[in-house]
Amino acid sequence: MTTLAREAQPVSGVFAEALRGAPCDVVWDDGTRAALPVAAWVQVADDTDRSMLAACAGPTIDIGCGPGRMSAQLMLDGHVTLGIDVVPEAITQTRARGANALRRDVFARVPGEGRWQTALLADGNIGIGGDPVRLLERARDLLCPTGVVVVELAAYGEGLRRSTVALRVGDRVSDAFPWALVGADAIAAVAARAGLTVVSTHERGGRWWSILQRGD
Repeated sequence: MTTLAREAQPVSGVFAEALRGAPCDVVWDDGTRAALPVAAWVQVADDTDRSMLAACAGPTIDIGCGPGRMSAQLMLDGHVTLGIDVVPEAITQTRARGANALRRDVFARVPGEGRWQTALLADGNIGIGGDPVRLLERARDLLCPTGVVVVELAAYGEGLRRSTVALRVGDRVSDAFPWALVGADAIAAVAARAGLTVVSTHERGGRWWSILQRGD
């Protein structure tokens, strides 16, 4: 982490470069890397995306909307939709698709709290904040009593991993920030601690997601 600290730059700036087309890697604190699939995120929703979105019912908040393909597809499907993200470039690109988006931290005040029918956590956004239990508790608070969380997961067998990561675009490396990975095998235990239960878990095209409902 010494090299990361010496070169660190704001996360939003490095991620903005990725959203504009620069190849980007996620660097975990143990030095392992994985390519961030931004090229897929800036496209229109594909068949797997649409299968996941079929689980969304009613007004939907897209947490960590990124460049907005999921928000845009939800609006095309007739849902009242709001994308939220902390990165200005993400909001700009989501709005350019014709979707509603606001620059918001999910842990701060969010419009419609307690009234959303669905909270969507796609593209690994269960990792936001590095504490998936806290994030799911927050998502639960955003829902109406009959609401659901649709959450994309890592593959079955990946378990739960909490760490710090950084983004690398070329020779630019972001500040380290907390992140988590939750496999399909770990979601039931994580959800239970957040007051949610797993309704179903699905896999298509190598991607996994679960539908969670409030336990009360």
